[in-house]
Amino acid sequence: MKIYNLKRIQFLPISLEEAWNFFSSPANLSKITPEHMGFKILYMSGGPRMYPGQIIRYIVYGLPGIPMNWTTEITHVHEPYFFVDEQRFGPYALWHHQHHFREVEGGVEMTDEVNYAIPFGWLGRLANWLFVEREVNRIFDHRFRVLETYFKEKKAELV
Repeated sequence: MKIYNLKRIQFLPISLEEAWNFFSSPANLSKITPEHMGFKILYMSGGPRMYPGQIIRYIVYGLPGIPMNWTTEITHVHEPYFFVDEQRFGPYALWHHQHHFREVEGGVEMTDEVNYAIPFGWLGRLANWLFVEREVNRIFDHRFRVLETYFKEKKAELV
């Protein structure tokens, strides 16, 4: 099984506490997911506060008109520095997403690191080459742009 890696680092002009409060709330995922994906949470165990072992089920449209059910477990939480979500059921053979937050001068450096694998052997590798890798990058490009705008606007509201 071939494992692919995506790593993104972004500076956010907010406090570590603000970053944690935003990113550790699964409800905020819909704010940073491209609209065309139709992201919707179907179930979240234990309420809105993230904890190790939390299960989140949602639906997302990866390909136009084709719904995909996805179940994620929050496996590690070290507030306010990092958390890990892993796919338990869904379209990937492996999805391991680390979220790291580090206080830096003027804000927070956020690092997303995703390791993923596609099922179906050589067909999965071909699918990744043809469109999956490009789509995963588009999703994180979208998140980058949305977060940049969102937190600049939030900061402007406070001034």
